[in-house]
Amino acid sequence: MCLTHGLRRSFGPSNHRASKPAARFAAGLLGGMAMIAPAPAQAGQGGRSALFDIPAQGLSAALDQFARQAGVQILYPYGVATAGRNVALRGRMPVREALDRLLRGSGLEIARFTDQVVTLRAGVPSPFARRVKRLDVPLPAPSSVPERPSPPPPEIVVTGRAVGAPLAEAELSYAVTHIDAATLARQGPQSTAELFTRIPGFWVESTGGEASNNVRSRGIPTDGYSSVALLEDGLPVQYDGGLGYLNTDQIYRADPTVERVEAVRGGPSAIFMANAPGGSVNFLTRNGLRTPGYLFSATGGSFGYGRIDGFAGVRIAPNLGVSLGGFYRRDDGLRDPGYLADQGGQLRAGIDYDNGRVRLSFNVKRLDDRVILYLPVPLQFDARGDVHGIPGFDPLSGTLAGPDNLHVPFKTATGQRDFDLSQGTHSRVTFYTMTGRLPLGGLSALEVKARLRTGSTVRNGLFPIGRPTSGSIYLDSVGQQVAAAFPGTSATQIRYADTGQPFLPDSNGNGLVVGANLLSVRMPMREFVGDVRLTRSVDRWGHHDLALGLTYDHASLGFDRTMGTVLLDVRSQARRLDVVALDAGGRQVGALTDNGFIRYGSLFDRVDLRSSNIALYLADEWKLAPHWRIDLGGRWERIRIGGGVEGNSPVNLGDPATLADDAVLTGNGKITPIRRTFSGLSWTAGVNFNPGSGTGLFLRFARTARLPSATEFIGSPNRTDEAIVPITMAEAGLIIRRRHWNLSAVAYKSHFARLPFTDYRFDPVSNTYVDRTSIADTSTVGLELAGHADLPGPLQLDLQATLQDPRYRNFSYVELVGGLPVTRNVTGNRLIRVPKLSLRATPSLNLFAGGLRIAPEFVHYSDRFADIANTQRLPSFSLVNIDMNARISDHLTLALHATNVTNTLGLTEGNPRAGSFDAGGMGTSYFLARPEFGRALRATLNFSY
Repeated sequence: MCLTHGLRRSFGPSNHRASKPAARFAAGLLGGMAMIAPAPAQAGQGGRSALFDIPAQGLSAALDQFARQAGVQILYPYGVATAGRNVALRGRMPVREALDRLLRGSGLEIARFTDQVVTLRAGVPSPFARRVKRLDVPLPAPSSVPERPSPPPPEIVVTGRAVGAPLAEAELSYAVTHIDAATLARQGPQSTAELFTRIPGFWVESTGGEASNNVRSRGIPTDGYSSVALLEDGLPVQYDGGLGYLNTDQIYRADPTVERVEAVRGGPSAIFMANAPGGSVNFLTRNGLRTPGYLFSATGGSFGYGRIDGFAGVRIAPNLGVSLGGFYRRDDGLRDPGYLADQGGQLRAGIDYDNGRVRLSFNVKRLDDRVILYLPVPLQFDARGDVHGIPGFDPLSGTLAGPDNLHVPFKTATGQRDFDLSQGTHSRVTFYTMTGRLPLGGLSALEVKARLRTGSTVRNGLFPIGRPTSGSIYLDSVGQQVAAAFPGTSATQIRYADTGQPFLPDSNGNGLVVGANLLSVRMPMREFVGDVRLTRSVDRWGHHDLALGLTYDHASLGFDRTMGTVLLDVRSQARRLDVVALDAGGRQVGALTDNGFIRYGSLFDRVDLRSSNIALYLADEWKLAPHWRIDLGGRWERIRIGGGVEGNSPVNLGDPATLADDAVLTGNGKITPIRRTFSGLSWTAGVNFNPGSGTGLFLRFARTARLPSATEFIGSPNRTDEAIVPITMAEAGLIIRRRHWNLSAVAYKSHFARLPFTDYRFDPVSNTYVDRTSIADTSTVGLELAGHADLPGPLQLDLQATLQDPRYRNFSYVELVGGLPVTRNVTGNRLIRVPKLSLRATPSLNLFAGGLRIAPEFVHYSDRFADIANTQRLPSFSLVNIDMNARISDHLTLALHATNVTNTLGLTEGNPRAGSFDAGGMGTSYFLARPEFGRALRATLNFSY
């Protein structure tokens, strides 16, 4: 349940204090998902009469007026009330009778009536009746015009806070972005990262497909989800979202079981959540008790895309509900690999109990889904630095992955294995989640959340390396090596591995070849995370909502990684190539490669890891005066990392006809133990000034500590450069919410100190990875803007923009030039891959009383750099997307989504395997990078009942 503080304030300090016992009881009663309409406490109200004057209007506003006039507090499901209207009520009458009249035909009914607190619930027939409450749909049916305008209901926020007392957005001391059920349905199925593009301050690279993408917030210089926490019902989906090769989005999919999303940008996230200095994104789920009903949708689209989604929620008793939902999807891929790219789905079943005092919830979710991992493609710069495709390869729809590399025999020291590229990122994971809340009297409550996750993720991908080059240049580069290995060599030749046909300049339309790694990683993981929180309200020097919490996480992770390096021709669905040595008579005397492999076993890891985290946090939301709030929070956290890393050594598999098996890395049986402990203290302070309903100004300062991740020790168990990273963040914001427009403006500054940067580069000469690490600082200043306006007539405009200046500080590194060490100072350079300007504008046209919505979306990103040295520039680009939603009937809607309708070639990242310190600049025509997808269309038919 949520408390409308705007109404509570209107009664003045004395009335507010008088109603505190009932308000505290109400807030603890149902916490977070409905509305409490507060009023002054008055004695003996059971059969008392009162004078009422409430016009017909939106039901939520009517209930607020009723609470004031009757002197009671009303707890009601907010989502139901905002969709309903009341019957006009005028005259003196008993309170109970008056409320019955007000609710007539509204969809709500009285669940409990006492002298001080009234609890309402949705009036749903028995589960055996034919009709149930209809779920939210993208385009709500228009209602009649109210007799007089009433202000829009406040956005109630539960994320980013440790206490249950609800607050409206304008009362917060941090910035938050809402994505409601209607918006989720309107936008249709999409990747988790794609949802994040709707959040100001977030730079999202969603070009990896439905999983394994990168998210950065406010210029924070870490990839993946290492600085942004992905939550489900307030609990981390994965405690450390930045585990190597295991981003959180690999094990999370959004589907109709998600009711809404709340994204906290910066603010107190790092206090209440682990690994979240940049923010936290909370997916709040539907259940059969609060949102009963049925929903089904079917989606079809370009490239053989097909998906079905469903949800069913039923209230089987007044205080008990059950739900079932999920999705199934398959498609050929936005970049066609010549085989089924994505296939799988998710299923969630839940049961919820809420008797007005005790709240319990349990659900089980099973994900079995495999998605292709899209990686950089070959491109070229022209003389002006503009990016173009290479002849014979379409950068908008092409991928090097293809049938020729789908199932490849892979030689290892323990025998031959099958490399299965079709696995992509395949997650088979089960989540068991339990939450509960128990009021401890009228002032305190105990909240418990726990989640057990079991399962495994396989990640197989074709990772291109180096740069595309002509076949003749490649032969020149390896000629000496081949001649030395096979003394009778008179010439070298490139052939196709499957047919033995010579590779010629016109074989693939460009005569280019490129190296690639066939990489396979298996990561079984078992994780338990629990959070216990005690909340209490105290009236002393104002009003305090206090919380004391303990979070515990234990994870066991296996990491088995094997890799082989191959040579490919440059084409969509590339083919493997062999380099052979020929004598003077043209007979083969040996080969650099074997079945396209330049080197078997070019990487090997076998690791068992354990991590245990414990965190204590304390929060105080202090209502200092009617218009002033102070928020304080602190967190102490400790991580213990244990396990073992098996060493590796090269072995020769003994085939004299090829060099590919001469140095196959394999385990040597020597285990290096890992035993590390780190701890850090974080704190934050924020102040909010709320001069009136719907207006808020805030300031916040945070000093947080980023703890090392367990997977940072995979390749270097004895590394000593890992340490606590101090992070300092400050922000100031303005939030305005009006009936026809709203605005959020937040200025921020962040500083990271002593952050290790690793240049993890694949060396095409030795065909193995090399790395170097430098310790440096970063600083970012920026401005986030988000707004909405109802324009004249049927027009609306949504706008979000981020302007920032992220820079490296105190950063230098050493590289070899002509065999001599040279120090490079990159202080002042821009952070890699983060644009200075991100802009998203969505004008929309609403026709036929809301029955049709057409919304083009214009997106622009300024230029970026692919490397820390800022030598490889990624040009600015703009995209145009179009959404259209039409209501066919009360239960049926149609949504059309067209993305990148202009087929813009926009690059989101370069090729990290070329080196993150210095990618080699733009002097070479050919390079590798990951572009946006080409034009695609999807249509979704939604049915709700």
